Amino acid sequence: MPIPARIETDLPFLTELRRDLHAHPELGFEEERTSGIVVRLLDEAGIKVHRGLGGTGVVGTLRVGNGTRTIGLRADMDALAMPEMADRPHKSRSDGKMHACGHDGHTTMLVGAARHLAATRDFSGTVHFIFQPAEEGRGGARKMVEDGLFELFPCDAVYGLHNMPGLAVDEIAVVEGPQLASSDSWRVTFRGTGTHGAKPHLGKDPITAAGTFLTSLQTIVGRVVDPLQPAVVSACSLQAGDPKALNVIPDIVEIGGTARTYSPEVRDQLEEEIGRLANGTAAMFGIAVDYQFERRIPPVVNDSDATARALGAAGAVFAERVRTSFPPSTAGDDFAFFGQNAPGCYVWLGNGPAVDGALHHNTAYDFNDGAIGYGVAFWTTLVERELKAAL
Repeated sequence: MPIPARIETDLPFLTELRRDLHAHPELGFEEERTSGIVVRLLDEAGIKVHRGLGGTGVVGTLRVGNGTRTIGLRADMDALAMPEMADRPHKSRSDGKMHACGHDGHTTMLVGAARHLAATRDFSGTVHFIFQPAEEGRGGARKMVEDGLFELFPCDAVYGLHNMPGLAVDEIAVVEGPQLASSDSWRVTFRGTGTHGAKPHLGKDPITAAGTFLTSLQTIVGRVVDPLQPAVVSACSLQAGDPKALNVIPDIVEIGGTARTYSPEVRDQLEEEIGRLANGTAAMFGIAVDYQFERRIPPVVNDSDATARALGAAGAVFAERVRTSFPPSTAGDDFAFFGQNAPGCYVWLGNGPAVDGALHHNTAYDFNDGAIGYGVAFWTTLVERELKAAL
């Protein structure tokens, strides 16, 4: 169906809002300006507002009619700690901060949906507009949950939306099952005995141990995990010695990385196997080892019923441009914590061609304003269909 006229009329305002948010990025738990704008716009629309969940989080509640069903719609607000290199009129004005993942667009689309639904009120039930801080690895969703999000604002279902470069702006992907991987961190510290580089026999070399460990690490996915189960184990940090002292074998080597999967069982397996290799390597070289595995974000897995409801709304807005088959991502999103508290569905909205720096977390990325109307239309249609007013 075409984008509703009321939404079309609001697009110039929403586009200006999106570009203003882009020009003033704020990192996780620092979204004071952004959340202030959200609060003001929700309040102007006549929507009840609650501030402070997760620090800078905002929840707007709109109740219409006597419907008993309640749903939550989530948008993330934070930016990334990286520079914006592309030159554009709405380029970031904050050095080292950039909206490189489209959260400015996500916030704008949910504001647009709230404005539209508050004006039309064509549903019966309750919708919570959840504006989440600190999605980019700082734990905003978990903090909102810990602060009582679902006790204060119970939801029968919760929905998330993220832009996706590579899909056209008039395309959407709605798929049941795994969408994003768990995102966990691990750290291994090998503790040897430092010595002169010319006399390795007098010490216990942690660097050689680290090399053996890193080589063995890939056997976890290649030889331990079921080949039919996706998994990633990557070493991403290595700290050892001093480049100004190339004749010194150090006492300590510190290694850190990430582990990703869609399965709780494989998640357990990765934690156990990384530790087994670390301890086995240390034993083999006669050195000590410290091992930590931090479970940060569980996988995002779309509930079948919530997905069916989202699919119905997507079909009404995007017609034949709905993808029901789309590969899951090994990136993570802490929307997973919301999905642990209510049946959830996370959808992918097109952001246009993935060219010329259009990829997420790229210094030239920009949210595609052409997607705003489609995102607002999807959110409003989802609410109106799921909370259908009695005739």
